[in-house]
Amino acid sequence: MSESAMSGVQEMSVASAFSGMRSVSPMVFRAGCPDCRGRFELAAGALRLVVGATSRTTFYSFTCPDCAASVRKPAGERIVELLTGGGVSTLRLHSTL
Repeated sequence: MSESAMSGVQEMSVASAFSGMRSVSPMVFRAGCPDCRGRFELAAGALRLVVGATSRTTFYSFTCPDCAASVRKPAGERIVELLTGGGVSTLRLHSTL
């Protein structure tokens, strides 16, 4: 940008740029347990995502907070996108071929 275009612009510190922002709420995901039929919300840290080479090897898992069952559900492309964008821990499986 030219000097004349910058003459009316004031420098801003990082602290002043973010001073009006509020804290961000942690991401939560709605889930259900097929065993006890409980419905609940889970924080990103309570979920694990495994991305494999095929749809059969791509899934997410969690422990039901109501009955303590280990739950594993398939994860399609959209669910993978939402979970990874929401900060869920992801394990990527690599093919040896």
